[in-house]
Amino acid sequence: MIAHQIKVASYNIHKGIGLDRRRDPMRILEVLREIDADVVALQEADRRFGAKACVIPVHTLEEHSPWKAIPFGVNAGSMGWHGNVLLVRKDAVVMDSEAIHLPALEPRGAVMADVRANGVPVRIVGMHLDLSGLWRRRQAQAITTHVDACATRHPTVMMGDLNEWSAGSGCLRDFGKDYDFATTGPSFHVRRPVARLDRIMVSRDFKVLDAGAHQSAASRKASDHLPIWAVLEAA
Repeated sequence: MIAHQIKVASYNIHKGIGLDRRRDPMRILEVLREIDADVVALQEADRRFGAKACVIPVHTLEEHSPWKAIPFGVNAGSMGWHGNVLLVRKDAVVMDSEAIHLPALEPRGAVMADVRANGVPVRIVGMHLDLSGLWRRRQAQAITTHVDACATRHPTVMMGDLNEWSAGSGCLRDFGKDYDFATTGPSFHVRRPVARLDRIMVSRDFKVLDAGAHQSAASRKASDHLPIWAVLEAA
């Protein structure tokens, strides 16, 4: 990657369960290696029941990928918070990280980290928003308020599964006041992608150079969502 540019990606991995109904973390890592992003936001990265351990074991991530998970210290068995995980390359510097508690009827949360990736300082927010439009808007407000209240400012990328079917209303309109959307294209359902449920949003410190939804033989089997990606350049 060229200096002052980073590649980011977001992927709802459906708890690692593919269209063949098999849970296969190695298949998820294969898709991520194809994309080769500097920063990755995962959703539905925890098992649903029991200790809610992360779908991708820590030793598997360490031994079979160029990424490390950013720790949030919330759940000992999970890499993230309510299934939201942030991955960065192993040489990236993690300056700060925290979980963001969201108003919700069902368990929801977001995660935030300040990192230096490929020499670029960036604030990353990963999220998985509610199925209810009213709660999505409340959650969008909570996230933007939290970021705005931070004492330090960094170029910011917000990404995840927003669960928003509308083209430009609801929480999209709320986020769009201060963030630009990467044109990644539809990502759901993987059999016939028609909905843009997954989004990458950037502060105006970034220019989006390229973006898309990643389609490959592996990504069409690994989850019910396609991963999305964007190449960004710092202003």
